[in-house]
Amino acid sequence: MSQLLTSDEMNRAITRITHEILEKNRGAEKLVLIGIRTGGAFLAKRFQDQLRAIEAKEIPLGLLDITLYRDDLTEIGPQPNIGETEIVFDVDGKKIILVDDVLFTGRTIRCALDALIDFGRPECIQLAVLVDRGHRELPIKPDYIGKNIPTSKNEKVIVKFKEHDGEDGVFVISNGEVK
Repeated sequence: MSQLLTSDEMNRAITRITHEILEKNRGAEKLVLIGIRTGGAFLAKRFQDQLRAIEAKEIPLGLLDITLYRDDLTEIGPQPNIGETEIVFDVDGKKIILVDDVLFTGRTIRCALDALIDFGRPECIQLAVLVDRGHRELPIKPDYIGKNIPTSKNEKVIVKFKEHDGEDGVFVISNGEVK
């Protein structure tokens, strides 16, 4: 396993993305954050904390589980682990910042877009990711990227969050390598 981003590098990327979000949207008016479980949820919370520090206002945060929207649900197994979606605010007319930790084929984001549309009609949906590793299978492009990290298809990118894993960092492992 090799480390691609340290804790400090992760924090700098999160701070930069937060400022890019504010600049592109000309402030925080009508912004909401929705993190895709699980890594996107931790990352969205970090964006929310940064936005609160910069704008001195609370930006709504929702959590989205996309399990039932997956196109490979039958391959996961007979009893997929379904997490809870927590979106307790109206998305109509809002600028949604959809957050995920790693963008790979684009299939997770497609599922998230399908799920979000079931909640209403936002003004727009923008995508923020910590890592874009390439290999897109669908025409999905992030609006905000922490770092482009070209990988081979036989590698896996692991994002660790101190809230869950006890440390921050982005790592890459090859198939067969132990995390």
